[in-house]
Amino acid sequence: MRDFGVGFGHLVQGQKWVAQHGRRFGFGLLPGLLALVLYVVALGVLAFNAGDLVAWATPVADDWSALWRDIFRNAMTALLVGFGVFLAVVTFTAVTLLIGQPFYETLSEDVDRSQGGEVSESGLPLWRELLISARDSLRVVLRVALYTVLLFACGFIPVVGQTVVPALGFCVSGFFLTEELTAVALQRRGVEFKERLALLRGRRGAALGFGVPLALVFVVPFVAVFLMPGAVAGATLMARDLRGETTPEEAPHQDADLPH
Repeated sequence: MRDFGVGFGHLVQGQKWVAQHGRRFGFGLLPGLLALVLYVVALGVLAFNAGDLVAWATPVADDWSALWRDIFRNAMTALLVGFGVFLAVVTFTAVTLLIGQPFYETLSEDVDRSQGGEVSESGLPLWRELLISARDSLRVVLRVALYTVLLFACGFIPVVGQTVVPALGFCVSGFFLTEELTAVALQRRGVEFKERLALLRGRRGAALGFGVPLALVFVVPFVAVFLMPGAVAGATLMARDLRGETTPEEAPHQDADLPH
């Protein structure tokens, strides 16, 4: 339970850090706003065309009575739009981080610099970093999808499906959300995907303390946009903790050279 509080503390400290560095907050909003616009447009197009798409995909229902055909196709349309919204929620962070790779790299470096010590750099060209980020994000999405299918099946278990399963769902989402966010700082340190997972599993409580509150509020992408800069800053502090680097309480503050 104490480690859960440590993870939540990193999240809070990250939000405080961007609040104290207003330019970095505005800087970090841009990728989230762009991703939000893209998702709103994509979901709008899906919702507008979902009925026609379902009708095209279900020719077997053409010969049914109008009542049963409409019930079936309306249900399928709602399911398709619902799946699109679910996919948007699951992938929003990964896409935002991919779009904002240069932005968040700079923000993360500034957080490291403010804590003192050497600021790690990957030394890789931007296209290579984007490729690695996209590959690792796909790994995360596939893992989340697998857990989602398993939890969905467990959702039909009476009582447990309505209580334990939703809680487990947010824990799974929170854990992998922490992985995605800490990857910004850990990739600069040369920590590969499997090693990052091992680090987080070794500090599962802290990973959940950081990620579960975010998973709860990130259900609303508009909220996620405004919390993303602080989440990246907090994840950098979390990455330092995972690596046993100097903690914010121990480090000399070096904020004077950073824009506020």
